[in-house]
Amino acid sequence: MSAEIWGPDPLASVAPWKPSTTVKDIKQDPGIYQRQRVGKHQRQASSQRSCFLGLELKPELVWEDWNLQREFTKTLVLKNVHSKLQKLHVRPPVSKFFTTLSSEMIVISPGTSFSMPISFRPLQRCEYEDSIEFQGKDGSFQVCLRATIPCYALEVPDSVLLPLCAVQNSSHTTFLLKNVSKLQTCFQWECAAPYQLSPEQGLLKPGQECLITVIFQPQEALVYQQQARCRFGEEEDKAENSCTVLLQGLAKYPRLQLRNPGTKGEKEQCSSELHFGSVAVGQSLQKHFDIFNPSPVTASFSLSILSCGVALLGSEFSCDMTRGTVEPGGSLRTTVTYTPAVVDMVSVEYLSLKCRGGLSKTELKLTGNCVGPTVSLSSSVVDFGCVEEGGAVIQTVELVNSSPLEAVYQWDLDCSGNSVFSIQPASGTVRPHSHTTLKAVYRPMQPIAHHRRVACLILHRDPMFLDLIGTCHSELQKPPILKPENLVPYKLHWNHRQDTPDTLSAMQQDHNVHLDQQGVPCPVEEQSHHRLDSARTASRHPMEEYFQSCFGHMDPVSYSSSLSSSFVSVMPSELLFNHKRSPSSSTVSTTSQSVSITNHTRGKLRLVWTAAQDSPFSVSPSSCDLAPLKSTSFRVTYDPKQLNTLHGAQLECFAYYKDNHHLQDKVLCPPWCVIVRVIGHSFQPGKEHFIPTCSLNPPGVVFPALSVLSYRTVLLKNCGDLPLTFCLEHSSNDALAESVFVVPSCGLIQPGNIQILTLRTIPTEDSPKQGFSLHLQLNATKHTKELTVVSVVEKPCVSLEGDSSLYFQHTAVGSQTQRSHHIKNLSRLPLRFQWSIPETDQELIFVEPDAGELHPNESSVQIWSFSPLAEKTYTLRPTLTFWPIQTPGCNKSHLTLEVVGMGSKGFIETVKDVLDLGETLVGSYRSIQVPLNNNSPCPISFCLSVQQMLQDEDLTHDPETEPNALQLDCDRGTIASHSKMLLRSTVRPHRRAQYLWTISYQTLDSSGRVSSTPQAVCEVRTKGVFPTLQVIDVHSGGSVSQLSKVHLWKLFSLDTFNEHMLSNPSSAELTYTTPTRHSLSRSPSIFTKTMLDFNFGAAPLNSEPSTFVLMFHNPGPIPLDWAFLFPEDQQIELEYWVETGEFSSTELYQMKVQNNHLFSISPRSGTLLPGQQRAVYFTYSHEFAATDRFPVVFKLSYGREILLNFQGVTVERDRPYLHFASKQHVFTSVTIGDRFPPKQVYELHNGGAVPVRYEVDMAVLSQLQVDNFNHPVLCCLNPEGEVLPGKAVMLEWIFSPLEAKMYHMDVPIHVQDGDSTLVRFEGCGSCSPTLGSTNPFNSSETKAPDPCVQRVPFPGQVVFLSEDIVSLGDMPVCSKSSRIFFMTNVSRTETVHYSWDKQSYQQVVQIHPEKGSLSPGESALCVLTFTSTDYPTRYQLNVTCQVVQDAALTLFHNDLQRWEEEKARQQDEFTITDKVLTEIQGVLIDKEPAAAPLKSVPPFRKYKTLPPICSSGSCKTVGTICTKTTRAERRAKRETAKSWRCPEPPQPALLHLGVNANSHGLLDYLTHFPDQSNKHCRCLHSAQQPETTSSSIPLPAGLPSHCPDRDLSMHVLTSLLRDIVDDPAFIQHLITLASKPITYQLPSSPSHCSCPPSSLPSPPCPTPPPQPKAVLSGTVAGQKELHNTVDSEGTVGCLGNSPQIQKRPHTEHVPADMSEDVLLNTLQNLMMEAVRGELVLTAHPRTVLTPVSTRTRRLSRAMAEERDLRNKNEPAGI
Repeated sequence: MSAEIWGPDPLASVAPWKPSTTVKDIKQDPGIYQRQRVGKHQRQASSQRSCFLGLELKPELVWEDWNLQREFTKTLVLKNVHSKLQKLHVRPPVSKFFTTLSSEMIVISPGTSFSMPISFRPLQRCEYEDSIEFQGKDGSFQVCLRATIPCYALEVPDSVLLPLCAVQNSSHTTFLLKNVSKLQTCFQWECAAPYQLSPEQGLLKPGQECLITVIFQPQEALVYQQQARCRFGEEEDKAENSCTVLLQGLAKYPRLQLRNPGTKGEKEQCSSELHFGSVAVGQSLQKHFDIFNPSPVTASFSLSILSCGVALLGSEFSCDMTRGTVEPGGSLRTTVTYTPAVVDMVSVEYLSLKCRGGLSKTELKLTGNCVGPTVSLSSSVVDFGCVEEGGAVIQTVELVNSSPLEAVYQWDLDCSGNSVFSIQPASGTVRPHSHTTLKAVYRPMQPIAHHRRVACLILHRDPMFLDLIGTCHSELQKPPILKPENLVPYKLHWNHRQDTPDTLSAMQQDHNVHLDQQGVPCPVEEQSHHRLDSARTASRHPMEEYFQSCFGHMDPVSYSSSLSSSFVSVMPSELLFNHKRSPSSSTVSTTSQSVSITNHTRGKLRLVWTAAQDSPFSVSPSSCDLAPLKSTSFRVTYDPKQLNTLHGAQLECFAYYKDNHHLQDKVLCPPWCVIVRVIGHSFQPGKEHFIPTCSLNPPGVVFPALSVLSYRTVLLKNCGDLPLTFCLEHSSNDALAESVFVVPSCGLIQPGNIQILTLRTIPTEDSPKQGFSLHLQLNATKHTKELTVVSVVEKPCVSLEGDSSLYFQHTAVGSQTQRSHHIKNLSRLPLRFQWSIPETDQELIFVEPDAGELHPNESSVQIWSFSPLAEKTYTLRPTLTFWPIQTPGCNKSHLTLEVVGMGSKGFIETVKDVLDLGETLVGSYRSIQVPLNNNSPCPISFCLSVQQMLQDEDLTHDPETEPNALQLDCDRGTIASHSKMLLRSTVRPHRRAQYLWTISYQTLDSSGRVSSTPQAVCEVRTKGVFPTLQVIDVHSGGSVSQLSKVHLWKLFSLDTFNEHMLSNPSSAELTYTTPTRHSLSRSPSIFTKTMLDFNFGAAPLNSEPSTFVLMFHNPGPIPLDWAFLFPEDQQIELEYWVETGEFSSTELYQMKVQNNHLFSISPRSGTLLPGQQRAVYFTYSHEFAATDRFPVVFKLSYGREILLNFQGVTVERDRPYLHFASKQHVFTSVTIGDRFPPKQVYELHNGGAVPVRYEVDMAVLSQLQVDNFNHPVLCCLNPEGEVLPGKAVMLEWIFSPLEAKMYHMDVPIHVQDGDSTLVRFEGCGSCSPTLGSTNPFNSSETKAPDPCVQRVPFPGQVVFLSEDIVSLGDMPVCSKSSRIFFMTNVSRTETVHYSWDKQSYQQVVQIHPEKGSLSPGESALCVLTFTSTDYPTRYQLNVTCQVVQDAALTLFHNDLQRWEEEKARQQDEFTITDKVLTEIQGVLIDKEPAAAPLKSVPPFRKYKTLPPICSSGSCKTVGTICTKTTRAERRAKRETAKSWRCPEPPQPALLHLGVNANSHGLLDYLTHFPDQSNKHCRCLHSAQQPETTSSSIPLPAGLPSHCPDRDLSMHVLTSLLRDIVDDPAFIQHLITLASKPITYQLPSSPSHCSCPPSSLPSPPCPTPPPQPKAVLSGTVAGQKELHNTVDSEGTVGCLGNSPQIQKRPHTEHVPADMSEDVLLNTLQNLMMEAVRGELVLTAHPRTVLTPVSTRTRRLSRAMAEERDLRNKNEPAGI
């Protein structure tokens, strides 16, 4: 799109020419915009050429760059692209601004061009427009001349589509802004949020382009469409010049998911916890998780660890990503690192994922457990035994690391020669799951027993202790050998003071003193105390023992306990030479210091110091005795042999009882060892000390937030190449520094060695939370190492969600509701919690879990359950008790949670109490949904039950074994309050029955048990049905078109077929519910026992195929699938190599039938919806002379399966053949003793091509008469006769039984030159009927199919009857009855002609009109008049009607006329020629004239003719079912290909009308039908039944015949009657005349009751016989049937007593026959109005609702006066 601003004052306002543009779909790619180059038409028009009248030229010339006072010239080139010379008249421009020098006439030759210069001279600055017109022979055209001035124009896209964007994010795209004008243009954008354009303003030179960036920043998830306006031009013109761009953008909410890639399950992938497991202290473990973006927009996120205030020294978890973006459908992997620092501490932290613009936040729980090494010693005691003085013994011990991490260890032993014991290596590491072998060396210097309990320090673990014992002997002194069992009293003495040696001697002499297994003296009465002391010793903390040994058994924290439990103590335990402990203190420069050793025993001790060679440290005296409970001092001297270096050592002193040599070994007390740590340096003043290089790991320690004695370990490593000394330097905060004890607080570390420092303190509340620092002085210089210590006491703190309140929704009484509730540990202490619920409330609420552990910063989910017992509101207050795990039973805290819940009563109901599913196919599955509504305020837990009932009374079943046909998908569940639940169920009926299910529910309590009685929710009903099918109509065509519908019904046994189709299938028939290929044989097995014959009749060889059309109807309520299965349809298709090639005769015959398509069905399968009808074609081809039989299975899916035996006969052309529909016939039952038994018929059909002479074997009938006392039981009235080809003959029989029994008579019927057939006739004789017995005339042994009304025409059928069978019922002999039916033309375009067969049953049946035509859509009313003969007969007549389409008839007449004209021409003309005729001359051929429906053709002779004018087309069958040309016709066509036959009339379509009636003798009729006798004759009381047996009685003479006078009277009376009925005055007058007596009576004419004088024998009484009169009687039977019953003599019935009837006066004013015609005409008019929809039977009578007509009528004076008088006396409105 481009925007232009034209210059001022243009000469003319002309719409610019716009070229066609191609519009692109902007949805293909975001950011792609569409552009229209509008506004550059000058250049485009000038560059394009057009063609006018064969001349190629530019449609316009445009001057753009021009100035005033100058002339500008352009050339117009005309090129002749035509093939002829062009002469053009030129009209020059009208204005003076455009001029041309060309002449008025130009000539352009083909293929040449002509140039015409056009000059433009402007006078002012404006636009100019003109034209040049060229006039040619074929028309004119113009070339536009225009001069334009420069204008502002910008080119922008119509719309810009922004990429999809997330809320609170941004996306951008660009589009091009171009200045398409010749002027310098300023622009400025105006746009509102959420769009921004950059740059917003600028200046564009002519032709310059600028890239505009659109930024889309939505704040809500919406579709944004907004116009961005660009104002351009000069500064003062921007307000008026503008263009717009449509900005389109779509915003969506982003969403992110956290997924764990290491898991397989989807639920585990979306878990909100990332567990690191156990990680070694100081090590790191990394785990990954994915951030997945399932939304269609790019999502920006931020990751942060939620601050909880628990981790004082920083978080132990770290994430490598803090923010980022994830593309739609993509994922981003993030790494979390866990680095634990505190052993045996579970770390819990939460990682928060926030998505910018998202609606939710996601948290990821991070958990990890810090573990330390697990180290053990292979032995706790190393016994060196007895060693000679100056000797050495080496023992080994293993240090085992059973943990998966590396263990750092250090022996607290000076192995540099200051101790008699040494262990190598003294420090190091043990690899995971491995061990290290240590060497322990014993080098005694003095002959005494040695024992030292050495601590093995493990980093991040408690120390282990190893007892080293040995005894040194000299030549002079041999002290008792110390053994491991002597160590037991030493271990026990930590909790119980040992006695003096005298006491031990007394205990040894006492008989009550016993020795335990270690040889320790233990009195019997104190054995229990001994066990208690052993338990205490085992539970003693190793750190306490280590600290006591380091402090010289004078622990300042537990001074009193140390005094009572120690034997020997030393003060001080550490000596520093040339060091200062604090900045304020001066350097200790003395070379000797004193130490004091105290004897806490009651015995005299010997103290011996271990002297090391070449050691700068020495003790004097080296040994001495120490009295009980006394102290002594020693002098430690530092005399370094080497200057400017560092020294350190552990000085050990052994103390033992001096006078215990007389004791036995088992009570020998081991010596005690005390040590003094000394360090010093020999740097001279002014000499620089060693620069320390060391590391401290970890740099800070955090003590538990409990006011208990706690320990931590750190590792100090000398990373340099020089020795390193350290000592604890007291900081300015003495109180805080003194609260933490570090052991050892001083020492010497050799290069590359380590020192494990152990810290101990009791945290206090006033300690700073950020911690304080401890400084280690290194190398006695200003160099220090800082150690951060956090030692603060925190109270246990737990937060409860919801401000310590928990609210439950309404809960049904007896049921249970659950809610989740969070508790969180806000302290640094791992806590243990316990919920306590009052005993009275424990039945109402409970929580899971009710106890557990909460690690620091951990949140736990508690599931609370509420089960109300009554309908009320509960307020409960459970208590949460929690305490630190390290101090069980102490420091307990309590919190109260307020729980509020309400108990309510709930109920379940449905919208419909009864859910009627209609009909369901038996055996099928049907899913239903029953909506269950809970309108109560509480959720309901329920269980459902279904009770089934079969409502069919005639159905026998066992309710216990009958399977339930309604299965619930779930029988238990919970429905929320005020909500609905769809109960999904499956219905599968097992039988054809009416099912009723009652669905009931019971509420459940909290434990899932039933708490109420069943309550019905709803009833579900359905009817199990099978698919059913009926044949409601049948039609025939082709060779069997002459067969009646009754005959067709019998051929196909349709009554039996319908009966089977409506019955239930057997279980075998449901083996395959749908058509399936199930057999490997060509003769598949049959799963049904029901077999039926489909007889296709008989026809001559090579005749037209026999076609039958059955109208299938689905009377059931469900759709059905049907299929005809040929044997090949049931065979499994096998590979070619599997076929054996060996076939039986049956298989070969079936293959012949299938391959030649002798029997064919179309369609072979289909589907019928409920009530739907479908025509199915059955065709039998007569290609082989034989009797064909073919098995076909008719299958209804999920329904019946019937074996149909297709039977058909094809007869040779010269063979006489009678086809019997059935070789068994049953006569109607006849009463024995009946004087006039009725005539009954049996049909014979000629299925061949030649006439057939038949003869009934009368010998069998004669023998039957002889066997029945010469009584003619069965008599044939026409035993001989001839049947024409394709026709049928009715054999007339009289069955007169002699006894009340069933007669079986086998009668042969012989065919001349043909086969004889034995037909069995059966008849039953009944007794004389008594009062109340069944009417013998109503027997139905030979009952024809019910009259069917054809509602839907067959395919190809143009005309159909309103009913195909007319049943007249019972009537007396010699009576007449009429019926009305209609013929309807269903075609919308074709006119048809019809003609009823006059020859068929002309004596008894007459149809009026006999012939006529029907326009498209027209219906014709036909009156059938039936006159019974004089003998009782069972009538089964077939009346045919020929129907021909008008188009086919017109074509026939045209062809016939041309044929006759050609024939006449050939009679008068001939041609003489010398040429040899190469073509065979055509011959006009006559045929025997066929009777055309409306016109006959006279016969002609044969003549030689010219070649045929037109070829004879294929024989067309108009109005019939089948139009296929037969083989005989094809052969005849080939023989007469070059001859011109006489055109044949079109083959008419046949309509069959069946007429059924039963005539009875007069006396029998009066006896058995007294209530119907007045419908047929008025004078039957005087009639006498004729005694003759003649089958033909002539009608009496004197019947009135039609004449002009009679017709005129009938029409006049009809018109008068119509006017009288419409006259309201006459209707009102009838009310007055109703009560007046009859003033005139027409005397009865004797001729009405007279009979022919000699036609009948004399009756027994003088009453003359009746004369039948045809009078219409009765009423319309119903608009639906569209026919009316018209019976004989039905106007007035008088079949009463004869004298009374003769005396009754007659009131007819006109003759009866004329009255009959008038009434018949009136009723016919009413029926036509009903057919056309003009008769409304439900309308109110006109005499009541219709006002008095305003037509002028002449009334007599008497009538006028009477009307006035009546109006005065009657109220208004009557």
